[in-house]
Amino acid sequence: MSVTNYITIDVEDYFQVHALSKVIKPEDWDGYDCRVEKNTNLILDLLDEGSTAGPVKATFFVLGWIAERYPQLVKRISNRGHEIASHGYGHQAIYNQTPQEFRQDIRLAKKILEDLIGNEVIGYRAPTYSITERTLWALDILAEEGYRYDSSVFPIRHDYYGIPSAPRFPFAWKLDHGKDPEVLEVSQSKGQDLKSQTLLEFPMATVILFNHKFPCSGGGYFRILPYFFTHLFLGKINREGKPFIFYLHPWELDTDLPQVKGLSPLSKFRTYVNISRTVQRFARLLKDFKFTTLNSYYNSLLQTR
Repeated sequence: MSVTNYITIDVEDYFQVHALSKVIKPEDWDGYDCRVEKNTNLILDLLDEGSTAGPVKATFFVLGWIAERYPQLVKRISNRGHEIASHGYGHQAIYNQTPQEFRQDIRLAKKILEDLIGNEVIGYRAPTYSITERTLWALDILAEEGYRYDSSVFPIRHDYYGIPSAPRFPFAWKLDHGKDPEVLEVSQSKGQDLKSQTLLEFPMATVILFNHKFPCSGGGYFRILPYFFTHLFLGKINREGKPFIFYLHPWELDTDLPQVKGLSPLSKFRTYVNISRTVQRFARLLKDFKFTTLNSYYNSLLQTR
């Protein structure tokens, strides 16, 4: 059975990565050489080369800070048939924000992106996947601000993120303002209910090994694991008859990525490991699996009864 998966790109630059936040502050970002346009253009070309079936369409979660400075890049992504979604504005983890700060951040990002492309932006991904058990309050705010789906949940335990109890595959949050949301199977939340009562969730891909969930969804995991294991684990998910959500950052394809001083050994490893192999691996991935955008899945649910 051929399963359609979802490929997502988090459009941010290397100096905005959470692992570097202790040595690079947001107020200093404008002083760094921005490399995001070159690296994103490379991703666009790889997607156009795509698979044997033709070009691949992806969902691009664009940071508002980037969109303000590179509006033509956002328009180029959209004009080439990809989905534009929001990565927030200032790339700050939700658990470091107040509810009001979070609302302002996602509202500003949505407006910037919609003004650029002339279409509604319905998807959101939190910086550092920071929808966690202590930030579930953010889901109500996302819905109130016009977002229809989220892709921020990692169903694992990690030092920065994760909801270990979350389902592995797309599900819906049933929202009850002021209370923690309830998890619903997608089959229980079809049609117009998705617009008014729930927020759809696209969790990051995990594989079951030895009765435990392990991440295999992209980013650093894609660079650390040999491609053989990535292909094996993602294929295992599809053999369950389920889709996976894959993610990548433009800076992860930059073979000349500047070396940032002052990082801990762990942060340096997470940021720079196997950067030189990402382009080749990503090109193989596009040919080995079937992909589309997240909003195509959301729209298909709206048409069900």
